Amino acid sequence: MLSEERKKQMLEYVNHRNAVTVQELMQQFSASEATIRRDLTELNKKGLLVKVHGGAVALQNQITTDYNVSEREMVNREEKMNIARYAATLIHPNDLVFLDAGTTTGYLIDYLDYGVCREVIFVTNAIVHATKLSAGGYTVYLTGGRIKSTTEALVGTECYACLQQYQFSLGFFGTNAVNRSTGFTTPDPEEARIKEMAFRHTRMPYILCDSGKFDKVSSVRFAEFGQGKVITTGIIPEEYRLDERIHII
Repeated sequence: MLSEERKKQMLEYVNHRNAVTVQELMQQFSASEATIRRDLTELNKKGLLVKVHGGAVALQNQITTDYNVSEREMVNREEKMNIARYAATLIHPNDLVFLDAGTTTGYLIDYLDYGVCREVIFVTNAIVHATKLSAGGYTVYLTGGRIKSTTEALVGTECYACLQQYQFSLGFFGTNAVNRSTGFTTPDPEEARIKEMAFRHTRMPYILCDSGKFDKVSSVRFAEFGQGKVITTGIIPEEYRLDERIHII
């Protein structure tokens, strides 16, 4: 079979199956592992599918929409609370902490130890988080910027400029999707830009990620896989479970 014809049929096969492994494609097309991986790389570069560790997923597996906060709060809620509870124990006195907008990062506030965190400075781009932290007696700075209604995050030029002045010791970030090939992604370019800036200014970034976000892809990458440490729980794909950059609680 000619290369272009094989790639055409491979794309149709992936779109029909939604997700496939390299081994499955090797059997289906009687091709070597090197050939299949090369074809997937080319199709991925052309934006026709998403190459992931061990295979590929169809573009329809992409997350392209940000659901509002009330909808997201009910998804994997217990997982998110367990992740947040553990994340709160990573904060030490005198840390300068960036707290990203999001439901899991919001739960983290509920588990803060005031005795430990009373000397901690928090910076956030989430109005709800800032209000909650202030009500708890914590020192908090809210970035400027435009309010994005669905995620209740501040974004835009003012927010970006504000974050440039900080050097955070810790950062806790939300993500819409995590994938070995495409990294950490989110649907909104403006929000991705803010996350990327805060990420670059954080010495130890943590991604708080429930199991439902693995092997998914969203529109805009804000960090490469492996640039931060993922905190998760529940059942995640086997290939992620042995990765030292992922902490499963």
